[in-house]
Amino acid sequence: MSDSAVTDATVASAKPATKPARPHFSSGPCAKPPGWDASKLASESLGRSHRSKIGKARLQYAIDLMREMLQLPDTHRIGIVPGSDTGAFEMAMWTMLGQRPVTTLAWESFGEGWVTDVAKQLKLDPTVIRADYGQLPDLAQVDWSNDVLFTWNGTTSGVRVPNGDWIPDDREGLSFADATSAVFAYDLPWDKIDVATFSWQKVLGGEGGHGVLILGPRAVERLESYTPAWPLPKVFRLVSKGKLAEGVFKGETINTPSMLAVEDAIFALEWGKSIGGAKGLIARSNANAAALQKIVAARDWLGNLAEDESIRSTTSVCLTVEGADEAFIKTFAGLLDKEGAAYDVAGYRDAPAGLRIWCGATVDTADIEALGPWLDWAYATARAG
Repeated sequence: MSDSAVTDATVASAKPATKPARPHFSSGPCAKPPGWDASKLASESLGRSHRSKIGKARLQYAIDLMREMLQLPDTHRIGIVPGSDTGAFEMAMWTMLGQRPVTTLAWESFGEGWVTDVAKQLKLDPTVIRADYGQLPDLAQVDWSNDVLFTWNGTTSGVRVPNGDWIPDDREGLSFADATSAVFAYDLPWDKIDVATFSWQKVLGGEGGHGVLILGPRAVERLESYTPAWPLPKVFRLVSKGKLAEGVFKGETINTPSMLAVEDAIFALEWGKSIGGAKGLIARSNANAAALQKIVAARDWLGNLAEDESIRSTTSVCLTVEGADEAFIKTFAGLLDKEGAAYDVAGYRDAPAGLRIWCGATVDTADIEALGPWLDWAYATARAG
């Protein structure tokens, strides 16, 4: 008898025998790396100034590890900045936009947030190209004489851009990629990206509160040749006396970082390096996503919000549940949470009612596989109730 043929009453009466060992499927902050324990974090920098010799050295080490892991060319700079991915992306917008027209792409809530920032806060009257949740806009519509803002991987819709082929080499405008659920999960074409932002709390399973800003040479040129018309708060200032504040990209952070969060990120980066670097992390994400798709394929009541596999996320996988509304999903997710079988799997509040399962590299494939019977049990139990 197939999974889909099992009656609600039968499944609801029998809880699965095996739970995921680490039932952490949140899309941010995400599961810690396998083997993580707070006692394993280096502590020499804790309680020390971030401007001390050891503080600067650990911040620079984190930057060096990120560069090595991402195989980032020397032409690109990496800075640790405040405010998680949001802070990093807003820093980029506030310091570089305004020189030329702006196009914003939006197919989920965070992309819509950047539309709001550009239109209502910076008042730049952007061209907005939208698509519904689960869809991707027509990328051929993009006018690259504009600066272009987009999310590489839409965390709340499970939709990603398929590659960087749609970004021309001879673009006039800058490409701004909010890549927070994409970095370390996809092989990103850095020659196509002028500005990228992410946070440690996604694919690395790090702590929140800190963002990473990656600048290509064209972005640096913009910063050094253009001064925005609006005032910039101190935490956004990347230029001093007309030149890039290079210290920001050598561990001299604009404001005080949490060295505990930095050490946590270093742990994750060293773990990633030990399993093969970015290729190893990408392979783990792909294996997790494939395991989840096997679960979806075996169940008539489960589907993908992103039906087109070529644009479907392999990290924040958003699923549809037959007949589900917001109340049903709340019950469904609550049952799994109460049993300690899966935490934080309800879809994002602005997205269509459904599930969202994180498949990033810090999740173990065996835990994804163990999730399937628990989804059956919770679905049947919620329906029977």
